[in-house]
Amino acid sequence: MDIWIWAFLLLLLGLILAVLEMFVPSGGILGFLSACSFIGAIVLGFRYSVTYGIVLTLVTVFGVPIIIAVGLAIWPHTPMGRRILLDVPTSEQVLPEDPRKQTLKALVGQIGVAKTKMLPSGVIVINGRSIDAISDGTPIEPGEQVRVLDVRANRVVVRPLKAETHPPQQPEDLLRQPIESVLNEPFEPEESG
Repeated sequence: MDIWIWAFLLLLLGLILAVLEMFVPSGGILGFLSACSFIGAIVLGFRYSVTYGIVLTLVTVFGVPIIIAVGLAIWPHTPMGRRILLDVPTSEQVLPEDPRKQTLKALVGQIGVAKTKMLPSGVIVINGRSIDAISDGTPIEPGEQVRVLDVRANRVVVRPLKAETHPPQQPEDLLRQPIESVLNEPFEPEESG
């Protein structure tokens, strides 16, 4: 057999060993043998001809990372990859079931009445039940209607209904006004008397 066939076979062996290194736990032995195969293929390629050696070098430099990337994309879908790389559990799977939180989440969107003054926390009443709640930032007076927005850390977040029907008025754009209308003149001339 010609030397170029041996160089090609060593290159092929190196690629196979590089892929096996990802799938078979070998402690780096297969990776070392793969690197030795690549070096041997390049040396034999240059002994055959400079052009063949350059081609084998380019295949090694560009082909190996591509093959490794493809192998890493395929590996999680193999039986061994599924055993080693476990799926990340969701928070619903990890956290214990809390019936109280499920009951509170069912209140989202409902309307209730503030039982106490909320600055920002207090008590609201929904369907005859008293529930601890916090305001979304606006103070709420007793007797004011509120809507449940969210549940955070077993606390119900509410907003007054009047804030929903009457959005706060946006002030005029201060950046477009002349500076004199926004600020007083800091350096007024002193009055001489």
